[in-house]
Amino acid sequence: MNALPVAKTTRPGNAQTGKNVQRVAAVIPAKDEAERIAATVRSARAIPHVDLVLVVDDGSEDETQHVARAAGAVVVRHSHNRGKAAAMETGAAVVAMRDADGRPPRLLMFIDGDLGDTAVNTAPLVRPVREGVADLAIALLPKQAGAGGRGIVVGAARRAIEAMTGWSPSQPLSGMRCLTREAFEAATPLARGWGVETGMTIDLLRKGYVAVEVPCDLKHRASTNDLKGQIHRAAQYRDVLLAVNARKMRGAVDAVRHAGSNVRS
Repeated sequence: MNALPVAKTTRPGNAQTGKNVQRVAAVIPAKDEAERIAATVRSARAIPHVDLVLVVDDGSEDETQHVARAAGAVVVRHSHNRGKAAAMETGAAVVAMRDADGRPPRLLMFIDGDLGDTAVNTAPLVRPVREGVADLAIALLPKQAGAGGRGIVVGAARRAIEAMTGWSPSQPLSGMRCLTREAFEAATPLARGWGVETGMTIDLLRKGYVAVEVPCDLKHRASTNDLKGQIHRAAQYRDVLLAVNARKMRGAVDAVRHAGSNVRS
């Protein structure tokens, strides 16, 4: 029987029981999600161990912030659209400010704003992170009805992650992720645009953190095969390549520095 992996992040335990008492913050970056955000928030509040649902309204032009607040979320707002990575960083910073002194930092659960009632099905991501099996748990989604992509961007991200870390994820672009605060901080600054997930995975695995993929029955708006969908996938491909190339360059610079230090010593 294969042993389970052991996460890099040390898990806090209750002094009397030894059990992990960590809570979870659900962070929902959202832009113009007024139609779905209420259902997403209500569903996220039902995830076990979640005691804070935070919506980061990233410059919406609709009523996203007001609908989210009415549904029970804490809401912070960017005055203009700054992108998903910035929204994730803002969310993590606000969660840190709301963590209570003397208690372990909350785990961070990132959830897309368009999941609606299925957001609660991200719950299986919490267990491997809370129990010290992984530092990062990534949702594996079922095939989405109406999806028009051909897997080109996914394939490019998968091959890059495998080449740079040795791990080949099934769904490298999945945005539903639960991770420790330590792991999140180790992955910052996050890659911009649609490269955020690929960049995060590469950065964490290269630093020795453990990632797992967990099946979750989630449904969100799929990218179609019309012109809008093709433009979206082109932007994804561009951002994934930018994230990967930045990490290749960083790796080359680190290798040169390491070689130089060895010569001097």
